[in-house]
Formats: sequence, C-alpha cells, structure tokens
Amino acid sequence: MGETRVDLTHLLEDLRDAYPGALEETILTEIIANSLDSGATRITLITDPAGATLTALDDGSGMIRRDLRHFHDLAASTKSRGQGIGFAGVGIKLGLLACEDVVTETRRASHHVATSWHLASRHKAPWRWIEPPGIVTERGTAVRLHLKNPLSPLLEPGYLENTIQRHFQPLLDDGFQEMLAGHYPRGVRFVVDGREIPRVETPADRSPIAVRIGRKRKPSAAGYLARSADAFGEDQRGLAVSTLGKVIKRGWDWLGFSPAAPDLVGGLIEVPALADCLTLNKADFLRTGPRGATYLAYRKAVQEAVAAQLGAWGESREPEEEARRRKTRPLERDLESVLVELADDFPLLASLVERYRGGQKKLPIGRPDPHGEPLPVATHPGELPLPDGSPPVTDAPSATDGGEAPQLESGDGRSVEPSESDQPPTEPPEPDHPVEPPSGQGLLPGTPGRKRPMRYGLAIQFESIPDSDHLGRLVESTVWVNDAHPAYKRAVASRSEGYHLALTVAMALGSLAVEASQVQAFVSAFLARWGESLDKPRPRGRGARPR
Repeated sequence: MGETRVDLTHLLEDLRDAYPGALEETILTEIIANSLDSGATRITLITDPAGATLTALDDGSGMIRRDLRHFHDLAASTKSRGQGIGFAGVGIKLGLLACEDVVTETRRASHHVATSWHLASRHKAPWRWIEPPGIVTERGTAVRLHLKNPLSPLLEPGYLENTIQRHFQPLLDDGFQEMLAGHYPRGVRFVVDGREIPRVETPADRSPIAVRIGRKRKPSAAGYLARSADAFGEDQRGLAVSTLGKVIKRGWDWLGFSPAAPDLVGGLIEVPALADCLTLNKADFLRTGPRGATYLAYRKAVQEAVAAQLGAWGESREPEEEARRRKTRPLERDLESVLVELADDFPLLASLVERYRGGQKKLPIGRPDPHGEPLPVATHPGELPLPDGSPPVTDAPSATDGGEAPQLESGDGRSVEPSESDQPPTEPPEPDHPVEPPSGQGLLPGTPGRKRPMRYGLAIQFESIPDSDHLGRLVESTVWVNDAHPAYKRAVASRSEGYHLALTVAMALGSLAVEASQVQAFVSAFLARWGESLDKPRPRGRGARPR
C-alpha cells in the first residue's frame, strides 16, 4: 500500500505568502479572529521576552477533546462560510514556521485538555497530549507560542497594540457597538501585558454614513467619513471596509474613486454581510459568482453614500474632471467588448467583465439565498440626492445596464435617482423629481425575484503620480491612468488620447492576463481587437454608443 507524502513546510510557506502582511502580523490577527469566532469578550496577550513566548488567552466557548484533536489537521474547520472571520486556525498553524513549539490549552465544561505541537521536518508536524499547564482557569482557549526569534515583534507590546488597533478598529470604536451588537452582544476587550487597549478617539469632523436595505430603519452597513486640516497618516487615509469587526481593505483604490484631497479624508464602514464574500484567506473579497456580485453591489451602495457626503463637503471631483470622465465612457464600452472577445484566449480576463462570447453571462440571481437580503440601498441621513459633479460609481448594476439601480433616500425618507453624471451623453436626462422605488425592490444575487442581468464592467479613472514611470495600474476592475506621465500629456496635446488610454489599459491588464514574457504579445492582440471594434456596427436607440 502506498503512502501520500505532503511537504508541510512548502504548504505552510505557500499559505503564508497568500496573506498580504508579514508572517507575525498574520499569526496575531488570525489567532484573534479565531478567538472572536468562539464568542470571546476578553482577549489577553502576555509577552515574555526572556522566555521568547507569547501567550494569547480568551474567554470564548473553548473546545472539547474531539475538536482539539481535529484542530491539528491543516484543513480542518468547524465553521461555515460567512459565520466568522478566522480560517481553520491558520494563525496557530502558521506559527509552526516561526516557533519551536506551540502549546494549545482549552477548557469547555468538563473537558480540559492541552497539546504540544511542532514542525519536526519538512514532512512531519507531530503533536501530543500534555497535562494542561493551567493557563485557562474557567472557560476558553489559550495558545502559547515559543518563538524561534527572541527579537520577534510578537514580543513587543507596542507592536501587538498597534496591529490590533489597525485590524480590529471597529471593536475599539463605540460608534460601531450597535452595528456589531448582533455578533458581539457584550463587546470585546483587548488586554496586552495587563494594560487594556484604549478606545478609539472620535475625530472632530466626523459624519456618519449608512447603507440600508430597502426601507428598513436598521442599516445593513454603517460607518463614518472624517476630514482633517492636516494630512492623515498612511494607515488612516482613505475609507476602510470591515466585516464582523475585522478591517479587510483600506484606502481609496478599492472604492474606485477618491476625493479632491485624498490625504485629508479618511473613514471606516462596517458591512457584516460581506463576511460571506471573503476569500479563502479572509484578506480580500470575491469578485466572481453570486458572492462576488453581492460584494460589488454593496460596493456600489457604499460608493453612492460616500459620494453624497463628499459632495456635501465640496470634496467631489472638479467639473473638468467630470467632463473627462464622460468622454471615457464610450471608450470603456469599446474596451469591454474587446475583453469579451479576448476572454476565450485569455481566461483570466473573464473575471473583469463576467461575460461569455455572444452575450452577457447570466449570474444566478433568482436562486434562493439563505440570508434573503434585497439589494443594499445607500443612504446618508439628512442629505439630498447626489449633487452634480459627484464621482460616478462603477462596477455595479445600473438602470442603463438593464439592472436595478439602488435607490437613494433623502433625510425625509423620499427616494431619488442617482446622479446623471454617469449616463452617456446621448441619453435623455431622467426626470429630476423624486421617484418612488418599485414594489419589487432590487435584489442581491441569489434572492428570489425576477431575474435581471447584472454588469460589472471595466472602468477608467485618473490619478496624478509625477514620479512614476507607469502609464497606469489595475486595481479591482478599475484601470487608474497616470495623467501626470509625459506620454499622457503628449497624447492630449496631439489629440491621440484615445489610443494612449487603450495602450495603458492593455499594459495594465497584461500582468493579469499572461506571464511577464508574454505581455508584448498580449498588448499586440489587445490593440488589434480594439482596432477591429471600430468596424463593428453600433447598437441603435437608448444606450447606443456614440461613434
């Protein structure tokens, strides 16, 4: 009989590389995430630099003997998707790479057990039952990491506190208690070496934002935007998005647009429903399939809420920039058709347009969903509809795409249409009076209701990076064009801006579509298809692209 051998070290190193942060940061955040998933209300970290150990203790539900046995299986997990933010005890398992040994003690009812675990070779990670060391006195789980590096940042209280504040900011902010009460009814406290991490101070100029489902009073997502006369620090700029108290993304790139002064505006929004849309490593969101469509729908609703507040502050895009954005709309549609045709030869491009050759890919919108939530609606208490000149929102269903556009609500409960700055110039304007949402409100993918096609197309945005040699970069499904690049300025002066944008998009997509050695061939194929698209007939009627 044969035997399957697994290179555990290689597997753990690949798992480590799947996370964006440093190994120590991943170990810490994953251990805390698993403690939160167990219902912990107090998480205590104790450092011992002399013994090179870090102990993490929680008062969660603990484990029984059978659960702790399976806990040592690399792919074992007792949680279902969307129920938590930890991933199969990855923090402790990655700790094998950085530790001499890992001791896990857990107590639940009459079960009080402990194990010791270490990486003996590239193929073996033996563990054994040991006498509980007595770290857990009542109920919960304790993990003691005996680190190989006595100078590891995991032994520094300042590093631990700073990492917790960045990754679990909503749990330290009293403004998010109501939003997170359903998951953490008694709140969560963090203690490092006997000192409780202080609550987050509320910024002086802070305005709440919310996303509501239909006409429900309780928001499905809530947070705030804050602005300052002085530039925020690098880790505070932009809008952060969290789910179940864990910050997943931070900055403006993921949102698809930025204010006029991006370094002076920051914020955070908590979206519990996005826990169901997390990737395997819980460090990003899915962008394909029903869960990806849910993420993109929430993203659009957040865009609208943020755009409303930025417009009220006068931080929205300048009129000339809006005019430039309107000029790129026809090009975006041309480029999307090119991507559809190229998706057969370059399959990785399909995730940007969610389409197949010959028509729109049909997402399973009519299939029942366990959550049964309708399409999120962006609202901002006390604000009127999106002002003229507010940033257009992208990558989500719109009325012109054949989908159900989310309705915005004003402070008095009236529903209004989003800004018309996103519409093609040939389309007639929508009526400017309030429009009541239809009785069958927009639905998230997977909820019962009439099927509607949904489009999340490629978008083009502009940014100024004078010192960069790159023409542009791809973030999410948006290509950011560097308008400070000399080549772009020359293209504008010679009225060849369209070709420059097409070339920039091709080069930005090349790193996604093919290996580095094949980028030139991809760019040539892309430009050839783009040129051929000029000879294709344009659709007539509403929504037709101008020639």
